[in-house]
Amino acid sequence: MSYEPIEEKRVYIRAEWVADTVWDTVVVWEDFAKRSTGLQLVRAADSIGANIAEAGGRFHPNDVKNFLLYSRGSLRETKFFLRRALKRRLISLEQFQQFDMELENLSKELNGQIRHQKDRAKNQQG
Repeated sequence: MSYEPIEEKRVYIRAEWVADTVWDTVVVWEDFAKRSTGLQLVRAADSIGANIAEAGGRFHPNDVKNFLLYSRGSLRETKFFLRRALKRRLISLEQFQQFDMELENLSKELNGQIRHQKDRAKNQQG
């Protein structure tokens, strides 16, 4: 298997899209919304890709898996704050659905990567 830089992996590219699009969405909100819901949403979205990047810098499959699990947790947190943003009328239903679809695809890819690392760890043991 040839080496592929983390920045070229689809899962990382998706995470970057989410983080950048969340930023572009939040940056125009009014101050209170930006400082409350917006700050948490941006941090959660950024954390998805940051943990994928950190996983890419690890070697042992259990280390890689743990950072992918952190990324999946940040993805769930991002979804929580997107639901808050929708409920508080900070984003439209269309924006929410676009984010939700992208996050669902990213979640499936993360789950596949996590399974791969679990298999890798089993193969190293036995």
